[in-house]
Amino acid sequence: MTAERSTADILDAAVHVREAARSATTGATGVDTVLAALAEVMDYDHASLARWDPRRRRHTTLAGSYPDDATAYIETRLHHDPVFPVLRSPARGGLWLGDVPRHLLAASPGFQKVLRPLGIEDGVAQCLFAPDGRYVGMLNVSTRRPRRTPDPARAVVTLLTETLAAAVAPRVGPPPEEPAADARAAPARRPDPARPGGLSPRELQVLAELTAGRTNREIAERLYITPRTVGTHIEHLLAKLGLPNRAAAAARAAAWGIEPPADASPAAGPGRSR
Repeated sequence: MTAERSTADILDAAVHVREAARSATTGATGVDTVLAALAEVMDYDHASLARWDPRRRRHTTLAGSYPDDATAYIETRLHHDPVFPVLRSPARGGLWLGDVPRHLLAASPGFQKVLRPLGIEDGVAQCLFAPDGRYVGMLNVSTRRPRRTPDPARAVVTLLTETLAAAVAPRVGPPPEEPAADARAAPARRPDPARPGGLSPRELQVLAELTAGRTNREIAERLYITPRTVGTHIEHLLAKLGLPNRAAAAARAAAWGIEPPADASPAAGPGRSR
């Protein structure tokens, strides 16, 4: 989104975000569609929606475009950042980078070691709460272009928080599992709804790409990792799911409603090998 957009355009785009979030809430579409719709509200370089896992005391990325090291920080260390207690206040409608006090930015590893090296100059972090007050996750949006004046996008992000919270909150009931060969041999395994089959976020991304029949090299180009790393992820996810091959994994992903995001051209330059 390069041209200035009117308030009416931004409000129309917000309706699309709400529709995408409601669809993701029912499982009809993936959470990645929410971030795609949000790009029409505000231009960003990186964004993510993450779910809070109170049992493991960490976030789980449901959809995002941050580099792996930034994603890891959001998942495992952001809730220890000095900025987080300010951010998590239910009374706050999101914390924009330009509004963070300088002393907090100076003390924040998230800004100094993660965002600043990415060239981030603005953006918003919005904590998401369920109707009963439970913290369920957060939205992170970052841009390399500073927003010098207030704009309607600020208000829209705040107005969308309840819908976004519903999209990231765990759904009732686990994803469907294939029945065991002998149901009497062992109780059915109940996967973590936040991570179907106990897969990591990266393994879920690779699993989604398998549904499109892509080769390891094609997956590597889309995810900015090496083909060898893709192969390792496939080995791990097959073992976790107890499946014989990638075709069976693709079928399982289709049954769960997991699919890859829309095609995007890989960034120029050397591939990242995380």
